Amino acid sequence: MLTSIYSNSTGNIELWEIAVCSATAIILGFIIALTHMKTSKYSKNFLVTLIVLPILVNAVIIMVNGNLGTSVAIVGAFSLVRFRSIPGTSKEILSVFFAMTVGLSLGMGHIFFACLVTAFTSISIVLFSKINFFEVGNQERILKVTVPENLDYTNMFEDIFKEYTKQVQLESVKTTNMGSLFELHYRLVFDRSKNEKEFLDELRVKNGNLKISFSHPIDTTEI
Repeated sequence: MLTSIYSNSTGNIELWEIAVCSATAIILGFIIALTHMKTSKYSKNFLVTLIVLPILVNAVIIMVNGNLGTSVAIVGAFSLVRFRSIPGTSKEILSVFFAMTVGLSLGMGHIFFACLVTAFTSISIVLFSKINFFEVGNQERILKVTVPENLDYTNMFEDIFKEYTKQVQLESVKTTNMGSLFELHYRLVFDRSKNEKEFLDELRVKNGNLKISFSHPIDTTEI
């Protein structure tokens, strides 16, 4: 069932075998791109990357085909790509790894296995994106509050946090404006039953209406 379509194990691969694997790579890459498009934010360039990536990985594995010297050269090439990469979200990293896995399977000639992995993984991604089991994480926020230097910020907002948050942690404190102000960085889990505007209004009363930033954490990781 999981046998390779490559009939010759000595490295002489037929042209039709390469054509079949390459065509399958395009189709499965398109399915991976559709899955990412339905479950996450995307750009046209990234979707094109997901479609083409399985073809390239498939070609790389075909070129290696048991050759140790070529394998070392390929590892070096991928290392250069790694250091030229840009930050991406966890879902983007997942989609890239998904496409590479499919391309690797096709490069080894395991078409049925590649199709099976694509179908199972795509269904899993869509399913887990739709259910609300992990939704509590969506209430996590980054709060940046500016306070005058003459105020003791240690327990300054404790009563407000008890009312509006489920969990809060002071991550960092830094001085701004020539040391006349403190900028406090909090990571907190906001209580979804509370009103965000009322929360910010109470903070503004405490800090003298100085600058406040309230945002979702940025989900970026080096690809």
